[in-house]
Amino acid sequence: MSTSLPAAGPTVLGNGFSLLEFEDRHLTAAVELSAALEWPYRLEDWQFAFALGKAAVIEDAGSVVATAMWWPFGDVHATFGMIIVSPALQGRGFGQQLVLDLLRQTDGRTVFLNSTREGYRLYGRLGFIPDGRIHQHQGVLNEVMPPAPEVKIDVAHQDDFEAIASLDERAIGFSRRELLAALSSVGRFTVVNRSGVVRGYACSRRFGRGYVIGPVVADGAADAKALIRDAASRLTGEFVRVDVTEHSGLSTWLEIAGLIKVDQVVSMSRGQRSLHHSGERVFPLANQSLG
Repeated sequence: MSTSLPAAGPTVLGNGFSLLEFEDRHLTAAVELSAALEWPYRLEDWQFAFALGKAAVIEDAGSVVATAMWWPFGDVHATFGMIIVSPALQGRGFGQQLVLDLLRQTDGRTVFLNSTREGYRLYGRLGFIPDGRIHQHQGVLNEVMPPAPEVKIDVAHQDDFEAIASLDERAIGFSRRELLAALSSVGRFTVVNRSGVVRGYACSRRFGRGYVIGPVVADGAADAKALIRDAASRLTGEFVRVDVTEHSGLSTWLEIAGLIKVDQVVSMSRGQRSLHHSGERVFPLANQSLG
């Protein structure tokens, strides 16, 4: 299959397959498709992701057999995710066709994604470069993870949003205000506030099989751990997922706390990545698709 970018609009792929724009009517089938790969997305998770981004879908005589989404961050950056091909149709080039369509839509942007083992070679062929790993931790928190008394954690208020967005931008290198606003409508935000200055934040929300803790941004591991502990202390008995960067150094600590590392993916990027010098870092992600 050619690696040139496909033209805009519906594309007939032959043998009854068509590539077209993802619409609301595809959501229910997308949930079933992700479940076939044992990705535990709820309908609400798909709706949340789709409301923030754009997507493509491949249909086989009207049935959804593959999906891919992308999310814009300003005019220069984007992330790719929810790239799923039916198990029965993998290896036939549909994943490549979807990614090429997303690259056409995001032409000129720097793009980030987190690659599974299955997608790594494909993304490499299409110009994506590896840049670290993400460790997926999950489990039921059977024991209480008490808050860290040495770090004061406050529930975030509306007045904290600008400080949270600025902190996040310094850590990421570009603005994610729309994502943070959407997360604030469904999740619980907390902050580390020192002398009136927000030095770290965390979000926890319903996701997948239970809850996800992330994103968490702080200027050091001690504050990041305190934010995670505070969120986890309210989720005893719940299934919790945390996706942390390899550079965070938190994997061993999370395993000791009962959140076992079950998988890892490779962070990859394509295009000119902005260099920024900031003490703030991302520890857990919002999730592997959104970053």
